[in-house]
Amino acid sequence: MLRNNSILHQVRRAHSATLKKNPHLDTIIRVDHAGELGADRIYAGQMAVLGNTPEGPLIQHMWDQEKKHREKFEQLICKYRVRPTVMTPLWNLAGFALGAGTALLGKEAAMACTVAVETVIVDHYNDQLRTLMEDPNVDKEILETITKFRDEEQEHHDTGIDHGAEQAPFYRALTEVIKGGCKVAIAISKTI
Repeated sequence: MLRNNSILHQVRRAHSATLKKNPHLDTIIRVDHAGELGADRIYAGQMAVLGNTPEGPLIQHMWDQEKKHREKFEQLICKYRVRPTVMTPLWNLAGFALGAGTALLGKEAAMACTVAVETVIVDHYNDQLRTLMEDPNVDKEILETITKFRDEEQEHHDTGIDHGAEQAPFYRALTEVIKGGCKVAIAISKTI
């Protein structure tokens, strides 16, 4: 019994120390987990529609990276004992619907969706990196993870531009609506 209490004490102490190091860590992990889940589902929706087209391998490549991002944040949720957003079921459905819906409008609209989402995510990750770097005891694993993922999200953005996103019908309106939705999802996932 003493050994179990000792382990429990160590786990609680480690979790408490993490929160004392950076009070933003729970929010960062929660919202990034939600975002990577959403991205995973967006690419799943795009693959459901465009998977057997010439764009299929390109979308699959980006989706494979998003799956790794989601997996990493699922590990961090457990490691840092962070409560995931209660919106997970909705983000799951909304992400798939967004990916499939824009893909049904054509490959250009699917790429416009990618550009819009990744624009918001890159900005979001940059904001988080600035917040984390203000902490002299910054969590190196989180910092390296977000930096790596931010760079891959920028790659997805650039890929979307290179593959015709700006030729999508109503490109500006479509991307602004998607960006607005992403920003709302981020704000909700931070707290709920």
